[in-house]
Amino acid sequence: MTKLLQKALEKLSALPDERQDELAQMLILVAEKEQEPYVLTPEERAAVEEGLAEIERGELATDEDVATMYARYGL
Repeated sequence: MTKLLQKALEKLSALPDERQDELAQMLILVAEKEQEPYVLTPEERAAVEEGLAEIERGELATDEDVATMYARYGL
């Protein structure tokens, strides 16, 4: 294990169990797909397209929205 990965895991270990499980699942998926590019599902593609449309309409997160997200994930 690299020092950087060890440092990341130490930081993640301080998060709530539910968040740790979410991140662990993400890491497993990335590791399993190491050689393959990720292909969006139709639902993910629709969500990305909707997000881009929101940006074009100027519907951006407020500073308060961002602060709430950071607080939720302990960042």
